[in-house]
Amino acid sequence: MIRIAIVDDHPALRAGLRTVIMLEPGFVFAGDNPGDDRLWTMLSRSRANVVVLDYHLPSRDGLQLCREIKQRMPELKVLLYSAYASPALALPALVAGADGLLGKGAEAGELFETLRLVHRGERPIEPPPRALMEDVHRRLAPEDRTLLAMLLEGCDEQEVAAALRIDARAVDQSIRRLLSELRVDVPATAP
Repeated sequence: MIRIAIVDDHPALRAGLRTVIMLEPGFVFAGDNPGDDRLWTMLSRSRANVVVLDYHLPSRDGLQLCREIKQRMPELKVLLYSAYASPALALPALVAGADGLLGKGAEAGELFETLRLVHRGERPIEPPPRALMEDVHRRLAPEDRTLLAMLLEGCDEQEVAAALRIDARAVDQSIRRLLSELRVDVPATAP
């Protein structure tokens, strides 16, 4: 059984996801949260295997929250779920440590398959297009290009710190800065 938690600020979307998850064989609804202060309690009590995380949370940065989940609960898989899933979002999703990326417009079958892939340890995120990577490389400082390359190769923060000969706090700050630089703006009314 795959235990799935949902983090989204829209109650109707959480209710809809909860319903389809409960109807799908092999899935168990493990809990939901709008992204508030009770999130960590819900995640620790839910014993979830996968969290479906909204990219656009009005009270929190979904990318930073994804990264924080992966730091605090590395065994928990994170599917970044967005109405604006696009090739431009793939890059920051990878940097944040997301295990998958899916648009909210996906059919239920595609959602289920993506959840299964993420649970199995696969990473269903399309590689960022070459033109996007070239544009990002032009905009980034040289030290951020190196950091980005290492993260995309799968290096963890300790490996980055050792290779760049900086402490973990500096790596953390650099990744936060990089995520801010790569952030994809969405309309405030995004579902």
